[in-house]
Amino acid sequence: MTRGCSVLILVLTVVGCGGEAPPAATAQTARNFLLITVDTMRADRIGAYGDATARTPAMDALAARGTRFSNAFAAAPITLPSHATMMTGRYPPGHGARHNGIRVESNVPTIAEALSKQGFATAAFVGAFPLDRRFGLNRGFGTYGDQMPRGTDGRPANERAGSAVVDEAVAWLATHRGSRFFLWVHLFEPHAPYGNARSGASTAARYGDEIAEADRQIGRLVNALGDAAASTLIALTSDHGEAFGEHGEIAHSIFVYDTTLRVPWILAGPGVDRRVLEAPVSLIDLAPTVMTLLGRGAFDADGITLAPVMRGEAAPDRTLYAESFAPLLDFGWSPLRTVRSAGWKYIAAPKPELYHVAEDPAETTNRVADAPDRARPMSAGVTRYSGDQLAASSTTDREANARLQSLGYASGSSRSVDRPDPKDRKAMAARLARVTSGELHGPGLEGVLREILAEEPGNPLANLRLGYALVGSGRCAEAEPRFQKTIDARYPSADAHLGLAGCQAAKGNPKAAAATLRAASTLEPDNPVVLANLGLMLSEAGQPADAIGPLERALAANPDLHQARFGLALALATTGRREEAANQARDLLRRLPAGATQRPEVERLLAALREPGSN
Repeated sequence: MTRGCSVLILVLTVVGCGGEAPPAATAQTARNFLLITVDTMRADRIGAYGDATARTPAMDALAARGTRFSNAFAAAPITLPSHATMMTGRYPPGHGARHNGIRVESNVPTIAEALSKQGFATAAFVGAFPLDRRFGLNRGFGTYGDQMPRGTDGRPANERAGSAVVDEAVAWLATHRGSRFFLWVHLFEPHAPYGNARSGASTAARYGDEIAEADRQIGRLVNALGDAAASTLIALTSDHGEAFGEHGEIAHSIFVYDTTLRVPWILAGPGVDRRVLEAPVSLIDLAPTVMTLLGRGAFDADGITLAPVMRGEAAPDRTLYAESFAPLLDFGWSPLRTVRSAGWKYIAAPKPELYHVAEDPAETTNRVADAPDRARPMSAGVTRYSGDQLAASSTTDREANARLQSLGYASGSSRSVDRPDPKDRKAMAARLARVTSGELHGPGLEGVLREILAEEPGNPLANLRLGYALVGSGRCAEAEPRFQKTIDARYPSADAHLGLAGCQAAKGNPKAAAATLRAASTLEPDNPVVLANLGLMLSEAGQPADAIGPLERALAANPDLHQARFGLALALATTGRREEAANQARDLLRRLPAGATQRPEVERLLAALREPGSN
């Protein structure tokens, strides 16, 4: 579903197997690999991890026949960086994806590339836009299923149901019987909003329902393996957890407490014994461990292979790192970096924190003042992994900003001011999370936004969201100054311009709307939604010849912007280019679904173009 920001058109929208034949698999070496990642799933909400109320029979069955890591941690509480860590075995500083929207560096090896070169058929099917191929995780996959459904206006959704993802994966499996394969399936349940936020059910109940739905789809997927199940290594994990008020946090991405860093991790299949491992491990270990269990040898990674530990050897003493640069990139606050070692965990922040997590797993007592000899070396250890700055090139893809924002990510500010400690902004962060999660609607949403703006009048994200909330309730006059405040704050995307232009168009001022959209095009010159709306407003302002260029550029970038194609047909017809206009109308009819409400209007235009003397 899309919860984005636009009034006119609304928001934006390999290689085959080859190489040398792999070595023959032994009875204890898996032939295939199935990776299942369930977005935003806390470990403690799964039956196998101790939740007696959980409805997770498929996940519990995998745990019952395999190895369950009871203390597995993500390297970042954010979807793209965490999945990049799984695929590369590297911490975010090593793969480059420090936040959603920041591409994985193209020179970093992935397990999909390695397995493809060794003869594996490779495929991935993902359930949400943060894992879109533009962000670099498609490398090495012969098939990468990331197409989100579109509405009748051509607008792409930002997520899709797990059932649709699994349908595609099951179909792919059916065509690769007998092949040696690596299949990755990503389910976006239970990311917020959880189920129907208007249903009246509690947040906890709806979150549990979404996990139960993910479990049903996992059961379908495992059953679809058929005869290949006996030779398939299955890894089940999550990219991060979810907070429901712990440490004052709602949702995820800002803080690096174990509420959102601890994840489930289960391995089952050939060569995997039934056991529970308590030693702390990280998702950096997934890639090297899997490559060992597949008999593929070593893999260049920050992590280690856990195969010896799974056979009963003692886990090595080591330091594990995690980070979140979301506070910096989203709000201009200080980033958070953390290391854990020997039962202790240190969080680098303007006000540092130290927890003896072996005795205080809930991280309730900050020991930084009474254990300075422990804190000092851990503080130095953090900087060996990453400083608190990012390279200037590490910026969020502007074209993707709006879709990420609608999923609760990337407000898009990295202001060069003194950076507050996120702990000192936790109430603000919680309010913002409630806004971006989709859990609030109507007057409740507007009320929280006004609370945020009472404290931070210039907050660009809150002004933007309030602007669209006001538009939704028919109050464009109140919305316009909110959009203008966002623009004045140099918000690095065109969303506020689109909102303002929509209000200007609604009150019959297409020339002003066109001027606003021209300003938007300086921010995002290749954004098809900006171009499409600019073309439509130029036509409305009596400049159809000027509208043709922007509309053609918009459709070259996104052929499924149906309103833009209709606008192009009208502009061509108005300027006397009747045959080109008819071609565009016919193309639009081919693209529109059979029951689309726009079809009669397009058919009337086409009929008019056939009449002699019409224009």
